Amino acid sequence: MPSSTTTETPPQQRADASLSHGLKQRHLSMIALGGVIGAGLFVGSGAGIAAAGPSIVIAYTLSGVLVMLVMRMLGEMSAAYPSSGSFSAHAERAIGPWAGFAAGWSFWVLLCTAVGLEGIGAAKIVQSWLPGTPQWMWVALFMVVFCGANLAAVKNFGEFEFWFAALKVGAISLFLILGALAIAGVLPGTDSPGASNLTDFLPHGSEGLLVGLLASVFAYGGLETVTIAAAESEDPVRGVASAVRTAMWRIALFYIGSMAVVVTLVPWSSEEVVAKGPYVATLDHLGIPGAGQLMNVVVLVALLSAMNANIYGSSRIAYSLVERGQGPKALARLSGGVPRAAVLTSCFFGFVCVLLSYWRPDDVFPWLLNMIGAVILVVWIFIAVSQLLLRRRIEREAPEKLVVRMWGFPWLTWVALAGMVAIFVLMAREPGTRVQLCSTGGMTLVLAAVGYAWQRARARR
Repeated sequence: MPSSTTTETPPQQRADASLSHGLKQRHLSMIALGGVIGAGLFVGSGAGIAAAGPSIVIAYTLSGVLVMLVMRMLGEMSAAYPSSGSFSAHAERAIGPWAGFAAGWSFWVLLCTAVGLEGIGAAKIVQSWLPGTPQWMWVALFMVVFCGANLAAVKNFGEFEFWFAALKVGAISLFLILGALAIAGVLPGTDSPGASNLTDFLPHGSEGLLVGLLASVFAYGGLETVTIAAAESEDPVRGVASAVRTAMWRIALFYIGSMAVVVTLVPWSSEEVVAKGPYVATLDHLGIPGAGQLMNVVVLVALLSAMNANIYGSSRIAYSLVERGQGPKALARLSGGVPRAAVLTSCFFGFVCVLLSYWRPDDVFPWLLNMIGAVILVVWIFIAVSQLLLRRRIEREAPEKLVVRMWGFPWLTWVALAGMVAIFVLMAREPGTRVQLCSTGGMTLVLAAVGYAWQRARARR
C-alpha cells in the first residue's frame, strides 16, 4: 500500500469482505444498547460519587456530551467506510499508516488487558458465592467459554451479547423505575428523601468535581465495539447509522439518569456506595429483599459481557491491522470467516495479564495498568482528527456516503478536541492520573515511531 494519506486502502476492503457477515440487525441494535452499560457504570461510578458527591450528575453530563460527539464522528466515518478496523482504518486513511498503526495496536493492548481485568472481577464475585474456590480457576473457565464462542462463529458472539445486553437493559430499567417510585414516595415501605441528600452538592469543591469528571470519562468505554461489529453485519451502513442515532438517549437515560437516582436516594458519603457499588447500595438502602444480591448477578453479567466483547474487538482490530500489513501475517488466517489465530492470541495475552496480577502485582502489573490508563483518550483524538480530514474528502469525492453527519461540523469537532485536551490537562494535575498519562504517552510515541518507520520502509520498497 502506498504511504500517501489520500490513497484508499483496498486490502482492508477485501479483508472485511472475507469476514463472516453473521451479525443480524437485532444483534447490532442490542450491542449498541447494552454496550453502553458496562462494569465501569455498575462498579467504577462509586469512586466518582465519593469524590464529587451529587455533582457527579454534572460530571457524567459533561463527559456524556463529549462521548456523544465522539460517537457521532466515528459513526460518520464508519457508515462511509465500514471496516473491522474502525477508527484505526479511518486514521490510516485520513492521516497515514503510522496513525492507524499507533491507534490500532494501543487499543488492542487496552482490550486484551481489559479481558484479564474483567475476568478477575467476575471471578471475585463467583468466589464470594463459593468461598474456597480459586479465582484463577474461574478466570480460566470464563476465558475458555468466551474464547470458544468467538472461535466458532461471529453469530455466537452476537447471541451472547444480545442476551447479556437484554439482561443489563432490563435490570437497569427496573432500577430506574424503582428509584423513581422511591423518590416520588410511592414505593411501599419507603419514604421519599426529597432533596435532603442533594444539599451538599459540591462537598469537595471543584477539585472533587474534576476527579468525578475523570472517573466518568473512562466509564463510557465500550461504545466503539458496535462500529467494529458493523463490518460483519448484514447491512453495515444501516447498523452504524441506527446505533449512532440512538446514542444520545441511551447515555442520558442509563448513565445520567441512574446517577441522579443514586445520589438522590443514598447519602453520597455512605461507605457502602464504594464498598458494594452504587446500585447494590441503593437497592439495599431501599430494603428490597434480595435485590442487592440480584444486582450482583447483573454486575457479573456486565463483566462477562465486556469480557466477551473485548475478545471480539481485540481480535478484529488485530486482524484488520495485519491485513493492512501492520503485524504478523499469521494473525490474518481465516477459518469459516473467523480470524481464529487473532482470537487465540488476544485471549492468550489477556490470560497473561491475569497471571501477572498474581506473579508481579507490585511492579509489572501496575505498570501495565498505567500504560493503558489514557489509551481511550488517545483513540478519541485520532477519531476527531481523522473526521476533520475525511469529511472534506467525502464531501468532495463521494457525498452519497454521508449517511450519518457530524453535528455542527467543523465547530463541534473542534469543541470535542478542546474537551479532550482539557481532560489531558486535568490528568496531568492529579498525581495518580499523571503516571497513567505519561505511561500511555510513552507507549503511543513508541508505536507511532514504529509505524512511521514501517511506513517509510514500505514506501521505499
